[in-house]
Amino acid sequence: MEKQSLPLTNTLYKNSLPKFLVLAGDGVNCESETAAAFLHAGGAAEIVHINRLLENPQQLSGYDGLALPGGFSFGDELGSGQLLALKIRAQLGDIFRDFTARKKPVIGICNGFQVLVRLGLLPFPDAPRAAALAVNNHGEFMNKWADLKTDSSSVCLWTKNMEDISLPVRHKEGRIVLTPGAEKDVYKMLVKNGQIPLRYTSDINGSYERIAALCDPSGLILGMMPHPEAFVFQATNKQRHHNPLEKGAGLQLFENILRYLKGAESDREGLQRHG
Repeated sequence: MEKQSLPLTNTLYKNSLPKFLVLAGDGVNCESETAAAFLHAGGAAEIVHINRLLENPQQLSGYDGLALPGGFSFGDELGSGQLLALKIRAQLGDIFRDFTARKKPVIGICNGFQVLVRLGLLPFPDAPRAAALAVNNHGEFMNKWADLKTDSSSVCLWTKNMEDISLPVRHKEGRIVLTPGAEKDVYKMLVKNGQIPLRYTSDINGSYERIAALCDPSGLILGMMPHPEAFVFQATNKQRHHNPLEKGAGLQLFENILRYLKGAESDREGLQRHG
């Protein structure tokens, strides 16, 4: 049974808020937490089933950003994110390309990251695929917290000014691999471009150089295996001595992109007033 599109608006703000489309359906199961994260960060979100988006693809252009949450789309048949990526490419490919060409932010979390990579949006849009997400080197599903090191030199707008953090990870196919035979060259390019915003502090799954997340060269498209939406409040902290209502470290990621969008809107309004 399909869920109806659910609008979420932060009533504490009077002005128009940056609004994200949070994709749901076909086995995605973290849409509610992801939408709530944008809400608590000071934005707005709407959960939209992919079939509703297919009925009216042009509706995507009315949003300021797009989120592909975690889950197990199509039960991970034929590989994690594969069938959802094929469905999007076949029926929404042009719409997605137009959306990203307009420099609107996109995030893919866990299964959503796998979809972005299979769509070719990461790490280098409009170029041959240079990365993939493979089965963890220990062959097991992981459900644990992972310590992450942030890269202050990364161009990623989502992770700007973030300190080292710990976030939950829940995946079996989360090991980042780069183009066979050209790993070093691809890695050098990623480092040069500042496209590796997060790394694991230890080798938890065999990811190349402990990479936990990748962004595109613009810093607007982010894919990550850890779940920031699962640590919006201290209530979910693995250490129980915190005030449960205090902000969790994952919230800053959503605050960052909303701050960017609000700043971009202010810049546009200023140009219109003085144009």
